[in-house]
Amino acid sequence: MKGDWERAAGLLAARGYTCVLCKGEKVYTSTARGVGPLIRWLDEKTDLNGFCAADKVVGKAAAALYVLLGVAAVYAPVMSGMAVQMLEEHGIEVRYDQCVRAVRNRTDTGPCPMEEAVRYLESPWEALAAIRERRKQLAAAKKECVPGR
Repeated sequence: MKGDWERAAGLLAARGYTCVLCKGEKVYTSTARGVGPLIRWLDEKTDLNGFCAADKVVGKAAAALYVLLGVAAVYAPVMSGMAVQMLEEHGIEVRYDQCVRAVRNRTDTGPCPMEEAVRYLESPWEALAAIRERRKQLAAAKKECVPGR
């Protein structure tokens, strides 16, 4: 597993990916931001059981999704304390460079909306439902803000 973990972290750093999962010869990557790639892999029923993941930022929402994906280990340069707790409670190994109290939104003007959506939830399945709902809300709000409408 150590080799998979180091490979995932190396690809994350060197190739500009936002998310990398490795297990043996299998590698999954994404350049999409946020929890979108994790949701897609869940929806596609991609078998990521036992994979090692490297992700740019892991908050509690992403941690819940990694639990549901069945990964064995997660590394992130930045990880929230709530994410660490969620992952460790489900037997997933954790490594990070910096542990923060909470993940901030992309403009650094407040908390990450996904982190806020799952803040008080303990079940990864409840978290998944809350994440899906928050994504719908954000998409609807984005449509309302389109110029000329």
